[in-house]
Amino acid sequence: MINEVIRGLQPYFERIPSVARPKGHVSFKEKLSWTIGVLLLYFVLSNVPVFGLSPESIDIFEQYRAFFAGATGSIIALGIGPIVTASIILQLLVGAGIIKLDLTKPDDRAAYQDFQRFLVIVMIIITAIPQILGGFLLPNLDIASTLGISPGLISFIIFFQLFIGGILIVYMDEVVSKWGIGSGVSLFILAGISQGIITGLFNWVAPDQGMPPGLIPRWYWISQNIPTEQLMSFNGFGYLFVEGGILALITTVIIILLVVFAEGTRVEIPLAHSLVRGARGRFPIKLIYASVLPMIFVGALQANITVFGFILYERGLTVLGEYAGTQPISGIMYLVSPIYSPHDWVPSLVRQNPYFAELPDWMIFARLILNAMVLAIGCAVFAIFWVQTSGMDARSVANQLARSGMQVPGFRKNPVVLEKVLNRYIPKLTILGGIAVGLLTLIANMLGTIGGVGGTGLLLAISIAYRLYQDLAKEQMTEMHPMIRKLLGEE
Repeated sequence: MINEVIRGLQPYFERIPSVARPKGHVSFKEKLSWTIGVLLLYFVLSNVPVFGLSPESIDIFEQYRAFFAGATGSIIALGIGPIVTASIILQLLVGAGIIKLDLTKPDDRAAYQDFQRFLVIVMIIITAIPQILGGFLLPNLDIASTLGISPGLISFIIFFQLFIGGILIVYMDEVVSKWGIGSGVSLFILAGISQGIITGLFNWVAPDQGMPPGLIPRWYWISQNIPTEQLMSFNGFGYLFVEGGILALITTVIIILLVVFAEGTRVEIPLAHSLVRGARGRFPIKLIYASVLPMIFVGALQANITVFGFILYERGLTVLGEYAGTQPISGIMYLVSPIYSPHDWVPSLVRQNPYFAELPDWMIFARLILNAMVLAIGCAVFAIFWVQTSGMDARSVANQLARSGMQVPGFRKNPVVLEKVLNRYIPKLTILGGIAVGLLTLIANMLGTIGGVGGTGLLLAISIAYRLYQDLAKEQMTEMHPMIRKLLGEE
């Protein structure tokens, strides 16, 4: 039924403007120029404030800014949230067989992409409107009075700006994906998280003249305000380790090394070219085969659940839990909310928060266990969906290798044979890699990270940066050796 609806509406979906694909080869310099240009535009837009927005507005996605990109109060405040949410919905529908599309077929893949573009636009509207109608994004009454217009009209202007910003993110992503290097979504995530890490290192602007949030200014503040003999005590070491950010620094360095190691761990399948005698190579299947991008889907799912509970709480429904600001402090919402630092799971540190002063130990550890299960199982499930919908499954890869003339030595030149060989590794590494990413994220979240970007943000930034480096190297190689483009199945 849904397939018939999608097929019937596809002519209308195709009319939605999209960025045209290049008709020929795009040079490395041109791709790099498009990528840098879009990145600069992203930073410019993140500093363009929403006109008419009240300073008393609440950013319900504040805790998830690290991987949603965008910037609070800017016209791109929605970030990549609508794109990710639309992808989650489609992956679940395709994975559950509700939408039956064979993504190895060009027609079905085109239908999938057209419907996804339409769904992203719908999600931009669905994400923006509840924040305005729910009273989170408030109109500035002074501006409305000065202009002599109603607050309702200011609210519509706010929605229009957010809608335009969301659309710009969609097309900027398409420009990078088709004309640039890598993915626009990945680029925006990397930009936002990198900015958060740099701010976490050097930010000296202290709230209420207290301890600065930046790591380096914080060390200077501690040296000037806390006696040396106090720091040299057992409690002093604990204070330096947690509050001084040393634990976050160590965790960040270790996670970087572990992700780079995991990215370099792979199974290599020997290949030979059927037409060129002596031409041999290897097809690498990485441990983190689906990359850490499925982690975005898990994070987005957690964010949407927590925000849904917050909206209900603001409407007076406390059945799922109560909130302090945008932070859940009780009920189911507390249990499913992500962990970001030792202050979220070490009982003595948790109870320093007055809202959790009488919180029982079992709830603290239940939250930790539930987070571990959500991250490990969620990453594995979304990794499977990602591999199936992005053309990384055994069948798609086998067909691509067969078209380029490659075969496994000692086996017949047949895509079916290639598929059987790849099926020995790809499904297992997809699940294993997904679980590994989830557990690494959990460890980083438990110990804390520089800038408070969280384990999800840190893993995404490291993996994206590593793959961007590989993409740059690949583009340079194919630019110098055009024959490699044919072997890779490119035009």
